[in-house]
Amino acid sequence: MIDKKNIIGIILAGGKSSRMGSDKGFLQLNNKPFIQYSIEALKPLVSEILIVSDDAKYDTFGLKRITDFTKNAGPVGGIYSGLEASKSELNLILSCDIPLITSDVLQKLIDAVDDASDIIQAESNGKTMPLIALYKRAVKGQFKRFLEQDERRLRVVVKGCRYNTIVLDEAFQNATLNVNTKEELKQIEDAYND
Repeated sequence: MIDKKNIIGIILAGGKSSRMGSDKGFLQLNNKPFIQYSIEALKPLVSEILIVSDDAKYDTFGLKRITDFTKNAGPVGGIYSGLEASKSELNLILSCDIPLITSDVLQKLIDAVDDASDIIQAESNGKTMPLIALYKRAVKGQFKRFLEQDERRLRVVVKGCRYNTIVLDEAFQNATLNVNTKEELKQIEDAYND
């Protein structure tokens, strides 16, 4: 059993949200900002939560905020910045736009930790989810090298590391829904109210 004091939670909240038109971390579901759901899912499992964002508005959550080392480098840059700031070998990394996420899903990633993988990502609805994943701090160097080569596609970077994928059963499919458009926001509201 892995002790939570050995795990840090990292929430990526630096996205431009160009399709949504507003900062996704502050979108509301049931009068609660999206990022709050990520915080609540992580809290029982980690010793500390870091938010990676250049936006000082996230300071209202009372958590340590990390700014991006590499500006405009997307999630690859955000993950690298989070791992650079982390003091822990194990890091649960989430995006801020998955309001139905649960601690149960994250526990499955922790339970799958092994010596052969540096990244353990969820898969749901046939799609891998590198932003619902556990990253070992050991991959920091690889992320840095990819950034230096100007590689910004997270899936390409993950494939360049030792990774494992945990397929979530149907019961957890809504938990991984993320929001990029107003239509998807409506879909999540419907799923939340079911």
